[in-house]
Amino acid sequence: MVGMEIVVFCTTPDQKTAEQIAQTVVEEKLAACCNLISNLTSIYFWQGKIQKDSEVLLIIKTDKKLFSKLEVKIKEMHPYEVPEIISMAIEQGNKAYLNWIHEVLGV
Repeated sequence: MVGMEIVVFCTTPDQKTAEQIAQTVVEEKLAACCNLISNLTSIYFWQGKIQKDSEVLLIIKTDKKLFSKLEVKIKEMHPYEVPEIISMAIEQGNKAYLNWIHEVLGV
C-alpha cells in the first residue's frame, strides 16, 4: 500500500560494514534499496567530548511495517554501541517507484 514508505538513515564506520548491512537487508527483504554515501564526516558528542569521524551513510528505502525487523537486523550487524537508525516518512514520490518498493518487499 503506497503511503507507508520510509527512508532510514544509518551511519557506519566504513565501506565494508555498510556493504554488508546493505546486502543483508536487501537479501532478507527488509529493504528494497540501499544507497551508500562514502567520505562523510560526522561531528558529534559522545562519552563526554566532541568526536569527529569519517563514516559511510546508508540510505535505506523500506516500508514502515518492516522498521522494527530492520532495526533488529542492523543492531545485530553494527559495530557501534549505539548505531544511528532513524526513519523519515516519504511524503511524496514517483508512484511507480513507491509501488516498486512494495512489490520488492511483498508488503
